[in-house]
Amino acid sequence: MMFLALQALTRAAGGGPPSTFDAAGPGAESIARLGTGLIIAAVIVFVVVVVLLVLPVLRRADGEFTPAPESDDSPRDLRWIVLGGGLVPMLILAGVFAFSLAAMREQRQPATPYQVDVIGHQWWWEVRYPNEGVTTANEIHIPAGRPVRIHLMSADVIHSFWVPQLQGKTDAITGQVNETWLQADHPGVYRGECAEFCGMQHAKMAFVVVADSPADYAVWLANQQRTAVVPTDSSALIGQNVFLSQSCSYCHTVRGTSAGSSVGPDLTHLASRRTIAAGTLDLNRGNLAAWILNPDRLKPGTKMPPVPLDGATLGALVAYLETLR
Repeated sequence: MMFLALQALTRAAGGGPPSTFDAAGPGAESIARLGTGLIIAAVIVFVVVVVLLVLPVLRRADGEFTPAPESDDSPRDLRWIVLGGGLVPMLILAGVFAFSLAAMREQRQPATPYQVDVIGHQWWWEVRYPNEGVTTANEIHIPAGRPVRIHLMSADVIHSFWVPQLQGKTDAITGQVNETWLQADHPGVYRGECAEFCGMQHAKMAFVVVADSPADYAVWLANQQRTAVVPTDSSALIGQNVFLSQSCSYCHTVRGTSAGSSVGPDLTHLASRRTIAAGTLDLNRGNLAAWILNPDRLKPGTKMPPVPLDGATLGALVAYLETLR
C-alpha cells in the first residue's frame, strides 16, 4: 500500500521518471491494472501470514497458549495443511492467472492504418514512416487517440523498446521483426527508453513519443516530407558547404543535398527535434557545437567521430544545422 501511495504522490507532484502506473493510453492502463492487482494480492497474503505468525506469540504471552498434541495427524492439522498449504494458494494463483489472461487479451493489437518502423542502433533509434516516406530519429510522432502499429528491428545487438506510460516492453532483435502498438489518449510528450542492456551507452539511449492532435500530426508529417530548405543566410550557406565537405556527409542524410548516408541519423529536419544524441542533450546551439567537436566526451563510446573545426567554421556549421527544420 505504501508503494501505491508513493506512486500517487509522484503523479500528483508531476515529477519523477515515467511510470507504468501513470498510464496515458489503453496499453499501459491494462498493465497498470494488472500490476496494481498483483500488489494488492501480495499485500493481503503478506498481512494474513504475518497475523498467523504473530497471533500464537501474543496468545502465549497472555497465558492462553495451549501446546499442540504430539500427534502429527490430527484432523485439525490436516485441515490447516490442505487449506493453508494447498487450496488457498491454488485459488490465489488461479485468480492471478485469470487476471493476467484478461490483461493479455487487452494487449491484442487493434486494427490501424498507421505504421512506424523503429530500428535500434548503438545507441540511438531510427524512426521510419514507410507509407509516408519519412525518416527521423529518436522522436516518434503519433496522432493522439488512435493506435499506431510499431515494427521493431535492430541493426546490431538486442534492444528493448519501452514507453512506460503507453505500452509494455518489446525486444528489437537483429534479423527479426517484432510488433507492438502505441496509443496515447491525449496529446503530450512521453519518454521512452531502451530496457535491455546493449552496451556502454545503454543508459543514454532514450527517445520521446510525441502525441499530436490529428491536425498537428498532419502538419508535422507534411513538413517532414519536405526536403531541406536552401540556406539564404551567408553564414548558414558557408555551414552547408562545411557539412558537405567534411565527414558529416559520409554518415548522415540531408534530403535535398548530396548527403545521403544512413550510417547515422537522418538530419533533414534536425532542428525540429527536442534533443540530440538520443535524449542525452537538449537541442540548442551550445550543445550542438559541443557534440560536433567532441561527442565522445559527452557520450563515451559513441560511434560519431569528433569534427575538429575552428570557431568561425563551427559557428557556420551550427547556423546551417539550425535551418534544418
